[in-house]
Amino acid sequence: MAQQAEKKITLKPLGNRVLVQRLEPQETLKGGIILPDSAKKKQETAKVVAVGPGTKTDDGKVIPAPVKVGDIVLMDKYSGQEITLDDEEYMILKGDDIIAIIEE
Repeated sequence: MAQQAEKKITLKPLGNRVLVQRLEPQETLKGGIILPDSAKKKQETAKVVAVGPGTKTDDGKVIPAPVKVGDIVLMDKYSGQEITLDDEEYMILKGDDIIAIIEE
């Protein structure tokens, strides 16, 4: 039997939606204390993976999302829809759920 090539799933957000991937929490605190997995909280910071086209106004104009792919963002704690694609965890957020862009 011939082996099929594995299909890679791609996801393009619609409207004012943004696809993000949470950043991994720090495993070691400043004092050198290592946190077990059960003590780690979910991070509210994430990297933008894909961005929808934006919001349409009543007159048909499109207002683009204020973020771009690669931005590091701070998001509302209980926002978004968690999904899994190709064994990777992602979240789909509304543009309004993004609080800030983190610049270094």
